[in-house]
Amino acid sequence: MAAIIGTNRAFTVKAYAGDMKTLLAFNFSDAKSIAGFAGFTIQCKPHGQQPYYIQNNLQFEKPGSHAQDQAEPANSSINAPIHKFRWIHVPGSVHQGLDPLQGSYTYIVTPRYFDSNASMLPLDPQLSAQVTLDVKPFSKGSLALGFTRGYTQSQAFVHHFGLTALIQPKQKTLLFDTTQQSGTNARGQAFTFADEYNWLGFTARQRILTILNQVLGDRSLHLDMCAYDLNEPDVMKILLQLAGQGRIRMLLDNAALHHNANGATPEDEFEQAFGQAAQGKAAILRGHFGRYAHDKVLIVSDSSGPAQVLTGSTNFSVTGLYVNSNHILHFDDRKVAQAYSGMFEEVWSSKASKSKFASSDFGSKAVTFEAKGIPKTTITFAPHVEQFADSILQGVADRIAQEGQAAQGRGSVLFAVMEMDNGTSPVYTALKDLHENSSVFSFGISDNPGGIFLYPVGKKTGVLVSGKPGTSQLPPPFDQVRTIGGVGHQVHHKFVVCGFNGEDPVVYCGSSNLAQGGEANNGDNLLEIHDGDVATVFAIEALALVDHFNFLDRLAQSPKADAAQKPQASKQHAAAEAGWFLSTDDKWARPYFDANDFHNADRRLFG
Repeated sequence: MAAIIGTNRAFTVKAYAGDMKTLLAFNFSDAKSIAGFAGFTIQCKPHGQQPYYIQNNLQFEKPGSHAQDQAEPANSSINAPIHKFRWIHVPGSVHQGLDPLQGSYTYIVTPRYFDSNASMLPLDPQLSAQVTLDVKPFSKGSLALGFTRGYTQSQAFVHHFGLTALIQPKQKTLLFDTTQQSGTNARGQAFTFADEYNWLGFTARQRILTILNQVLGDRSLHLDMCAYDLNEPDVMKILLQLAGQGRIRMLLDNAALHHNANGATPEDEFEQAFGQAAQGKAAILRGHFGRYAHDKVLIVSDSSGPAQVLTGSTNFSVTGLYVNSNHILHFDDRKVAQAYSGMFEEVWSSKASKSKFASSDFGSKAVTFEAKGIPKTTITFAPHVEQFADSILQGVADRIAQEGQAAQGRGSVLFAVMEMDNGTSPVYTALKDLHENSSVFSFGISDNPGGIFLYPVGKKTGVLVSGKPGTSQLPPPFDQVRTIGGVGHQVHHKFVVCGFNGEDPVVYCGSSNLAQGGEANNGDNLLEIHDGDVATVFAIEALALVDHFNFLDRLAQSPKADAAQKPQASKQHAAAEAGWFLSTDDKWARPYFDANDFHNADRRLFG
């Protein structure tokens, strides 16, 4: 689905559909339109519900000096317009609570202006442009996507659940009850772990549990599963029921992180519970190839054979689903499911032998699907022999480099990868060098980037940020956010999007860390999908992560400060203490029309 466009004379709004979120991008046909420009007011109208205005985190220093809607807070975008040329709207972040509407949304966007006295004029509906699209979990043909929300380090998480919310009980029993109360937020509202998990796990959790419950509810179905981390209690409870019914086989990693002589890891505990439940009717195989059994895969079969497969970067664990940013792909397609089933059978029969799998057809050849209902998709299954692993990674690096040759400097690479600084991959080298190439729009995040390059002002170079900012001391009007330490890390994705809005947009995704060591030694799968809509969904995820952590990284203290200084909550509207206010002139908008500024490339690519 191409972007939906709304226009009003010189003003244009584009709406791109993501996974239960919308990217809104704004543009003017010439720079004259930003004279005296105050920003954008965004009104959202969910079908059948009351409309609301998107909120800004900032407001004017003296709201009374500007046109204000007294029925709205000072930071509502009708009173405090947005100072960006794009905005990602995620229902449930502020409005509609924890269970927002899925369906038709209309966005009405209005440019706002100052008068000659630097006072914002009242909203003029004659300047507005609007777009309408469905906001829902993403699917196209036989492919559905899902994403975890993560963002425990966010204003939305703190406002919903509080600064000290637990992610799991202090007593980490294997199969704890997720319906038990986990905390109380600042408004005195109690919530359970399940409440948190539904919000944090987002569409990835929904799709995983839907498939597992589908298998559980239909005795004609069987499940084959590959797991790396495994400790999510609601997932494990279903798996144990299937084990008791003899309808599951599992490959579960037993590298040092997941296995020890005492049998004390969650995976070891689960293996024992599985054996007790199965009583010989179902089987579990522990293995790790050369290093890890790193796949995260569900294969559903019926009486006719493999029918569905779910894969991606998301571990079936508390951290993987509720702390990390991750993705899943669900193919409701027999041919794709058959390929994954063949991979599983090869692993099962060889007992996760690295050498046997790498020399098999599954480890030495790529498989491509291009048929009605399936975006063109190529899949490789690791581990591979070193030469084949190198060729796969070099192919990704070459596609990244190709964006530098795009016509009119419209090349783009957006990415979120867990790590990229160990020097073992041509992909990492290509991504690390991207920010220096001013002919490519590059937007990226890694938990381990080996260098930070924040959103530049007055420069044409790209952006690379860290998903591990340490302790960020946020000034008013922002509330403090939790630190990530002790509960995992934010960026667990492994995806790269090349050619957004180009002739051949492509996304590389899956469980592969895009490094030579993993491709040669891990059980992994890497997908290459050529489809504009799929690439758009992943691009929106990258934009959201980079924007969010670009802000936190600017305010981060060194990691050493984490233990010594606990952040204190701030009052949301105490902005006067810090002087963080919206400006009362149009200087903020000028970089978006400066050919020598990265903001201009941003506006042109999306708007």
